[in-house]
Amino acid sequence: MQLQELVPLAPLTTMGIGGPARFFFHATRVDDVLEALAWAQERGQPVFILGGGSNLLIADSGFDGVVVHAALHGITVESDDHGTVMVKVAAGEPWDPFVARAVESGWAGIECLSGIPGATGATPIQNVGAYGQDVSETVARVEALDRSTGRVVWFTNAECRFGYRSSLFKNVERDRYVVLSVTFRLLRDGNAAIRYPELQKYVTERNIAESDLRGVRDAVIAIRRRKGMVLDPHDPDTRSDGSFFMNPVLSAADYDAFALRAPDAPHYPSGEEVKLSAAWLIEHAGFSKGFVLGNVGLSSKHSLSIINRGGGTAAEVVALVHLIQDRVRETYGVELSPEPNFIGF
Repeated sequence: MQLQELVPLAPLTTMGIGGPARFFFHATRVDDVLEALAWAQERGQPVFILGGGSNLLIADSGFDGVVVHAALHGITVESDDHGTVMVKVAAGEPWDPFVARAVESGWAGIECLSGIPGATGATPIQNVGAYGQDVSETVARVEALDRSTGRVVWFTNAECRFGYRSSLFKNVERDRYVVLSVTFRLLRDGNAAIRYPELQKYVTERNIAESDLRGVRDAVIAIRRRKGMVLDPHDPDTRSDGSFFMNPVLSAADYDAFALRAPDAPHYPSGEEVKLSAAWLIEHAGFSKGFVLGNVGLSSKHSLSIINRGGGTAAEVVALVHLIQDRVRETYGVELSPEPNFIGF
C-alpha cells in the first residue's frame, strides 16, 4: 500500500466538491486499513474513511489528515436454503451493482433501494432507505474494525441500533468502527416490497407484479431518474448527494403545534411520532426547484437535492443549507437536518 499526498478528493465524490487529502491510502485489504490506521496513530493524524463518496460534503480546504479509501471487494453467498439467502458483501463493493445482482438472482429485500450510489459499507451506517424500504430490514450482521482495539468485531441487526437514517455507527459510536463487510438475509423468489404510494401507482399503471423484481427495480430507477436521483454525467441535476435533508420526525405534541401553522402539510405516521415531508417544507418556505445560489442550487427535478451547477464550492453549499434551514425554521418552527456527513469543517 502506497502513501500519497495532496490527493484531490472532489473527483471521488458524487457532488464533485472538496479540497485534497493531506495523506491518502488506497486500502484493498483489511491489513491495509490496519496499516493506514497505525501510520496515522503514530503521527497523531486524524483519519477519515472514504467509501463511495455519495453522502458527504468535503470542505474546500480538504481534509488535513489521513484519508483511507476503503476499497475492499468480494461477494460471497454463505448459504442458500429454506428460501433464505445469506450474502456477505465487502464494504467497498458498489451498492447498485449488488442490488442488480440480487434482483437478477431472484433475491428479494433490497429491490426498492435500486439506483442509490455509493458503497455497500455505508448502507448500515446511514440505514439507507428509499421507496418504503430500509436496508435494516435485511442486514443480518455487520463486520467492523474497532479502531480503539484494532480487533475485528461482529454486530447483529439488533446491536446495530438502527433508526430512521441512523445507527450505532453513525450516532452512538461515531468514528469508532470501520465497516468491513455487511451480510444480508434475502428471500429466494420473494415478492418486492411495494409500499410507497408513488411506487404503487407506477407499478399499478404498468401492470408490474410484486413477483417481478426486475420490473420493480426498473420502476424505482425510472422514478429516481425523473427526479435526478440516478447518476448521469450528462445530467447536471445528478451532481449531488441525493436527498440532502432528512424528513423531520416530530412528537405528537410538536406535530399538533406545527399543524396550527400548516394544517394541509403532508404527514405520515412514524411509530408514535409523525414524519413530515422535507421537500414540502422547503418548497413552501419559498425555495422552488431550480433555485440558484452562486454555483450551487436546488435540482430542477427535486427540491431535496442540492446540486453543484459547475465550479461549486463547499462554502456555497453550506450557505444554501443555512439559508434553507433558517427559512423553514422561521416559517414552520421545524428544524431540518442534513443527511450527508460534513468532512474537514
